[in-house]
Amino acid sequence: MNQKNLSSSAGTRLREAWKTDTIALPGVFNALAAKLVEQTGFRACYLSGGALSAGCGVPDVGLLTLQEFVEEARRITQATSLPLLCDADTGFGEALNVERTVSLFEQAGAAGIHLEDQLFPKRCGHLSGKSLIEPEQMVAKIRAAVAAKRHSDFVIMARTDARGVTDFHDAVTRAKMYLDAGADAIFPEALQSVEEFAEFARQVPAPLLANMTEFGKSPLLSVEELRQLGYKMVLFPLTAFRVAMQAAARTYQQLFEKGTQKDSLPLMMTRAELYDLLGYSSYEQRDRVYFGNG
Repeated sequence: MNQKNLSSSAGTRLREAWKTDTIALPGVFNALAAKLVEQTGFRACYLSGGALSAGCGVPDVGLLTLQEFVEEARRITQATSLPLLCDADTGFGEALNVERTVSLFEQAGAAGIHLEDQLFPKRCGHLSGKSLIEPEQMVAKIRAAVAAKRHSDFVIMARTDARGVTDFHDAVTRAKMYLDAGADAIFPEALQSVEEFAEFARQVPAPLLANMTEFGKSPLLSVEELRQLGYKMVLFPLTAFRVAMQAAARTYQQLFEKGTQKDSLPLMMTRAELYDLLGYSSYEQRDRVYFGNG
């Protein structure tokens, strides 16, 4: 049972974190991964639509529902006190749908969401074949999102995919429009060089998020490098997921070929380590108390 004694909202804590320093946002693909991120010492975490979709065995092309996103967000926020930023794809509809999207994510305990200006069905931000909605449509979604939130510090972040569809200038222009509409932060997807990251930060004076997803169009820069360029948040959406899946693939292959897991034992989290991460002993202690044996 995750006991929280928090005097501020999740959105407030996320804002305080990025105002203090540039923060890393590791992607978490389930509640246990979120516990591990918190134990490691990170100040926030992220729910990726790409990881959530892949975990369900489907590509990131807008196949999952709002409810599936929100249920996973709720499981994660119940497991950790870290503020959770959530991928909300294109908002799951038009402006009125976005109202409900914000409401459900906020009820689930998320610190905030990011909305993207792609045309549904969306595509992975670092692949070709994307299409954009008109910026005025995105502005309407942002206005709806801002109006729908109950706590003023719930974060509404606007992601623009314009760099990979039109050009860099359009990405900057859209970002400024989205800020004027009330967005709290900007996520410029798929910038293609250090110079573009630097120039975007010079032209868009706002809290900015840089996406350091692997095997994409952006160079892989460190948190420190992006701090120097003016970014407040650095996203690692599928890093742990990709490593975990590669490890699982190798383990299954070894089991298939050798019929034993012995060679994998040094790579495993032990039973004791897993139980410690789960807080197993506290469950036992509470159980004894409830039965009068504490």
